[in-house]
Amino acid sequence: MRRLALRTGLRWKVSLAIAVVSALVAIVLSLVVHNAARVSMLDNNRTVMDERVKVAQRWYEQSRVLGFGAKLDDPELPEQLKKEAWRGQRATYMEDSGTGTPEVWASVPLRNGKVLSVHAKFQDRFAVLKDLDRVLIIGSVAVVLGGIALGVLIGDQLSRRLRKAATAARKLAEGDSEVRVREAIGGRVRDETDDLARAVDGMAEALQQRLEAERRVTADIAHELRTPVTGLLTAAELLPPGRPTELVRDRAQAMRTLVEDVLEVARLDGFAERAELQEIAVAEFITRRVRSVAPDAVITVVRDAHVSTDPRRLERIMGNLLANAARHGKPPFEVTVEGRVLRVRDHGPGFPEELLKDGPSRFRTGSKDRAGTGHGLGLTIAAGQARVLGARLTFRNADPSVDGPDDDGRGAVAVLWLPESAPTNTGSFPVIEVPD
Repeated sequence: MRRLALRTGLRWKVSLAIAVVSALVAIVLSLVVHNAARVSMLDNNRTVMDERVKVAQRWYEQSRVLGFGAKLDDPELPEQLKKEAWRGQRATYMEDSGTGTPEVWASVPLRNGKVLSVHAKFQDRFAVLKDLDRVLIIGSVAVVLGGIALGVLIGDQLSRRLRKAATAARKLAEGDSEVRVREAIGGRVRDETDDLARAVDGMAEALQQRLEAERRVTADIAHELRTPVTGLLTAAELLPPGRPTELVRDRAQAMRTLVEDVLEVARLDGFAERAELQEIAVAEFITRRVRSVAPDAVITVVRDAHVSTDPRRLERIMGNLLANAARHGKPPFEVTVEGRVLRVRDHGPGFPEELLKDGPSRFRTGSKDRAGTGHGLGLTIAAGQARVLGARLTFRNADPSVDGPDDDGRGAVAVLWLPESAPTNTGSFPVIEVPD
């Protein structure tokens, strides 16, 4: 059972984290300030009531006048104060239900045995506490909103740097060896993003050096094999006629073809190839070249076009595609010219899933139903030559609703998209937009 994965931006995650922390801090500080202010206010009320009862005691003992709303032997006097008065102690008492304004009492025993007491609620002071709570709520909301804004600002900057790094890494993975992630993200501040970028650049440089070393070794081996293979082929021509001689010549020729293909792959991998451009009419060129290598192929011209390309490399691509179709597919072989789009289709079992997923790979000929001969270099060379032309070569299996019915199998379809503009002299290539 697949788990549902939610994708959210980094800046919103940072904003949410800062907002939650800000809210928690604001709530805690508000509670602390509220409780501290309430305790201080209650203590102050007790002190005020204690001073009042002392002043009321002096007035009463001097003039027998009750001041500050004092009462003698108040029947509503709390029991705690009555007990303290029996002990001869002056005391204060507060009734606090937690919902309304607390009531504060103060009492003192007199010489005549009576108890003098005062009672007040201090509603005006607790109105100030409500105003304080209102200010704390407004301040907490402002802190949370400010935290969100700060989180968006910080997260957006970090997310932008990571997006630039991801874009540069994708270009690097696509073969652009000139891209450096650290230069792409920019900025003067050193943080974990810079460490990641430098690590990716270091890995890319090490991988590029290793690939370059492997390419040079492959090219050197193929180059060193060219001379003895040529000598072997020449010696085979001197053998007397017969079946053994034909087998030797056939294997020697196959080895020579393999060596030449490996050298070509090495040159393409080194990005040292450049197209020699000429203006050609696509339909006429393709018809002539296809007829020479595959006379039985069905050629359909839907629309002609004139392009600036390298005829030799285009001929190499079409030849390899037709050779792959003849080796692994089944006739009839169909070549369709639709402007700058060229299609080669066979009616065999179709391309293997590995090729459709990962693209052509050298020395891998695919699954058993398309394997048996070849070294897997034909489509690799075709893809490399297409890159030199600034074109894009795609592979798919035939769809009966699009490519027509096929009774013998799905069929393999290779599509070459020639660019509208020619490759530049610097070796960069235009972007080919491939429709769905």
